Amino acid sequence: MAEQIKQESSETSAQPLKKTRSSAEKIGRLKYNQYLLKRVLTEISEVRDVQRIILNGLKGAGYFQFDIPLIQKFACEDQLDLDILEMVYESGRGGIYPKDVAAALPQYKDTKGQPIKHFHVSRRIQRMNKRLEYEIGERLFEKRGWKWAVTKFAFDVWAAVDKKEIEETRTLADEEM
Repeated sequence: MAEQIKQESSETSAQPLKKTRSSAEKIGRLKYNQYLLKRVLTEISEVRDVQRIILNGLKGAGYFQFDIPLIQKFACEDQLDLDILEMVYESGRGGIYPKDVAAALPQYKDTKGQPIKHFHVSRRIQRMNKRLEYEIGERLFEKRGWKWAVTKFAFDVWAAVDKKEIEETRTLADEEM
C-alpha cells in the first residue's frame, strides 16, 4: 500500500477554455458605465441619508450646535443667496419685503440682464428653505404677512455665534490688562 499513484496531466487540455464575456461586453460599455454610475450615486445618497440621521440625532441630544458657515453651506448656492440671508437677518424679527431686498441689491441681474425683482428674491428664499430642510430638517425663513423673516432657529444660531464673539473679545481685553 505504499505505492504512490501518479497522475499525469497534460500541459495542454483537449478542449480549449471558453472565454467568458465581461458585463461591459454583454450590455455595452456605455450602458455598463451608466449602471456603475447609478449604483455609486445611490450608495452616496444612502451615506448622506445616514449622515443626516446621525447629525439630527446629535442635534437632538444637544451634542451638536450648528454654526453660521455650516448653515450657509447647506442653504446658500452663491453670493446673492448670502446677501439675501444677511439682509433678512439684519431686518430683525419683523421681516422685510422681498421688493425692498431686490431694490437694495441692484448689482445682481437676472438671466435677461435686468435687476432682480421681488419674485426672484422669494423664489431664492424658498429654495434656501427647501435645501436646508432637506439637510437638517429646519427652515431658515418664514413668511410674516407679506414679509420674509428669519426663523427662531436661525436667530438662535446667530445669537450663539454673537455670544462666542463677545466672550472672545472679553477674554482678549482681560489678557491685555
